[in-house]
Amino acid sequence: MSGTPPVVPPKLWWPELLGSPATPAVMKIKQDRPDVSVEVLPPGAPLTPEFNPERVRVFIDLNGLVAQVPIIG
Repeated sequence: MSGTPPVVPPKLWWPELLGSPATPAVMKIKQDRPDVSVEVLPPGAPLTPEFNPERVRVFIDLNGLVAQVPIIG
């Protein structure tokens, strides 16, 4: 035992944000992962298909609530 704290892997998804308002969801993601950019996308927004490990997309519904689990990509 070296007394070194265990390494915690970076968070990759946020299931607890499903159904949350967009603004607090974005703030939580930025708090957890300040190294990624966060995009808020309304229904029907055009998307690019590539995976981006430095991005989290937050899909919202017409009421501004998170409609899908935000995930890195």
